Amino acid sequence: MVDNESEEKGTVLVSGVGASNGLGAAIARKFAAGGYPVVIAGRSEEKLQSTLSELVADGAIAKMHLADVGDVNSVVKLVEETESMSPIELAVHNAGGNNPAPFLEVTQESFTTHWREHTLGAFLLAQTVLPYFLERERGTLIFTGASGSLRGKAKFSPFSAAKGGVRNLAQSLSREFGPKNIHVGHVIVDGGIDGERLNRRAPKLKSERGVDGMLNIDAIADAYWVLHHQHRSAWTLELDLRPWSENF
Repeated sequence: MVDNESEEKGTVLVSGVGASNGLGAAIARKFAAGGYPVVIAGRSEEKLQSTLSELVADGAIAKMHLADVGDVNSVVKLVEETESMSPIELAVHNAGGNNPAPFLEVTQESFTTHWREHTLGAFLLAQTVLPYFLERERGTLIFTGASGSLRGKAKFSPFSAAKGGVRNLAQSLSREFGPKNIHVGHVIVDGGIDGERLNRRAPKLKSERGVDGMLNIDAIADAYWVLHHQHRSAWTLELDLRPWSENF
């Protein structure tokens, strides 16, 4: 959280950015519109470049980095280069990949891939950025969670295991670093996101769910903004978001 709004804003780093019509890009747009320099990171150069072009066209101070969140050298390079731009004020780990399958058909490769993207990626980003936050005695670290963070749905075993790991990591970090003036948050996205990924996989779902039956990406991004700007006397560790019509 910015203690003094007149202070220069630090950089917002969002890892796990894909298509411009996705949550990572929406988070970057929200903070860029609020006057923050942003760095977006992901694995697809084409998607990153498209999102970056849109941000810059809207007047944002923005850069992009190709990065593999499951590779320590890639994450260290990402954070170091972002810090050289300006001090990181908020870091977001926004992984969303999921490949459902019956449990007995889940391969070790699939299980490991989910773990690397979600759990290991969250660990590496946290362990790399937290020393900078400790040095400045401030900073915000937010992880994107999911329904799978709370419960294991049938055929979602790799995803649920990985997301459950992220949730527990966030809880541990919050308890350790909260007293050091570092805000750790975990956002549970409980429902289908109205973004490029799900709409491509299930093109009829949006009409089936009806008006506001899926999570609006800009509305989710608003929650990240609120988390970052909370007064430290009333910090939120975990926030769950779902459409008004979602069963839970």
